[in-house]
Amino acid sequence: MQEKIALTGNEAMALAMKQINPDVVAAYPITPATEIVQIFSDYVSNGLVKTEFVTVESEHSAMSATLGASASGVRAMTATSSQGLAFMWEVLYIAASYQLPIVMPVVNRALSGPINIHGDHSDTMGARDSGWLQIYSENTQEAYDNLIQAVRIAEHPDVLLPTMVMMDGFIISHAMENLEILSDQDVQKFVGEFKHHRPALLDLDNPITVGPLALYDYYMEFKRQQAEAMRTCKPVILQVAQEYAELTGRKYGLYEGYKLDDADLAIVVLSSTAGTAKVVVDELREQGVKAGLLKLRVFRPFPYEELAQALSGRKAIAVLDRADGFSAFGGALFNEIRSAMYDVKDRPLIVDYIFGLGGRDVNLDHIRKVYADLAEIAKTGQAAQLVSYLGVRE
Repeated sequence: MQEKIALTGNEAMALAMKQINPDVVAAYPITPATEIVQIFSDYVSNGLVKTEFVTVESEHSAMSATLGASASGVRAMTATSSQGLAFMWEVLYIAASYQLPIVMPVVNRALSGPINIHGDHSDTMGARDSGWLQIYSENTQEAYDNLIQAVRIAEHPDVLLPTMVMMDGFIISHAMENLEILSDQDVQKFVGEFKHHRPALLDLDNPITVGPLALYDYYMEFKRQQAEAMRTCKPVILQVAQEYAELTGRKYGLYEGYKLDDADLAIVVLSSTAGTAKVVVDELREQGVKAGLLKLRVFRPFPYEELAQALSGRKAIAVLDRADGFSAFGGALFNEIRSAMYDVKDRPLIVDYIFGLGGRDVNLDHIRKVYADLAEIAKTGQAAQLVSYLGVRE
């Protein structure tokens, strides 16, 4: 049973956490994710969840406490953003190496400096190789749905990897939208009881060591196992999505194609900007331009085979990166899309646009310019430059 309701992104994430009803939440609030743990703490104080809520002195401690709780054999969650995620950096890698199924909402916000509290993807792009699954959300509905699915994905015995669920700071986190929510009972039935698929710290019958020293004689084997878990989790993501679709009628995949099948010109983008791009795609289609969009939902694991198939046959592709890679060769999404397309026969020309840093607005005219550039690239067979900055005062 579903109910239609209006919520902000933060409210929807907090509600999903309430319905998941984790055993432990350790948190240190940070803008613009503060409301998630603030609202959830109200659920705790009002006795609406069984959760042990741990208030700590920093984000590093929040992830450390969450890691300890998960290692002890319970369902554990936290939430953060930007500098908070950066302060967790050390422990992010440890949680992934221990293959602990922690689930964490992340509200995307620019990393300092200069100090900025608005949304871009520099925080989670910086953590892209930490070993966490990464799922991005276009709107409040997706943020809510993705968080519920993330629990099942992370806790699957073939995965057992921590998972971040993202939404854009302020654009989604503080904007109120209509969405459909499930009942508490349906969410509880969907996520199920927590099962620790490995011996836990508090399992006295199966004592284990956590945090051992592993030098060159064993370290590589640990990393290989971790990599294998990431490699094999795509079928789990799709199976969970299928079961969620049967429950809600909302179907998710590794990506979403919008009018992509016959498109000559395509944009690849993450998160809320996809909604803006869809408006321009509709405009161009009415004008007879074969424009399309690929919105990537799952960035880790990176679905390179599926993306290569979906994007092959286009004449020109623009990747939109809401974070600069500072490699002097574009952003992370651009580089990975180009890599995925390397073996495609007659691969299309691919260019990158860095946009929206520090929360700078991206509007319809910006997207129209990108498609106009793509049309010129498709016509001439060459790009004036591979990497551009969209909406910046040069």
